[in-house]
Amino acid sequence: MAGFGKLLIIIGAIMILLGAVFLLSGKLPWIGRLPGDITVHRKNVTFYFPLATSLILSLVLSLILWLIGRK
Repeated sequence: MAGFGKLLIIIGAIMILLGAVFLLSGKLPWIGRLPGDITVHRKNVTFYFPLATSLILSLVLSLILWLIGRK
């Protein structure tokens, strides 16, 4: 049961961090508008793919999980 408790604490910490990111996302104008994010505007359609933002978030989350997971 101790392992399950540790897992719940880690999931809770991740949820808190994600909540903080969502709260601050409106105050950080560069998130989602980095060079490398793809935006295509046509007549009635706008296509947006945040490639650079996705890569940076992936690297940050991978680093955090690596730091948590190493013993």
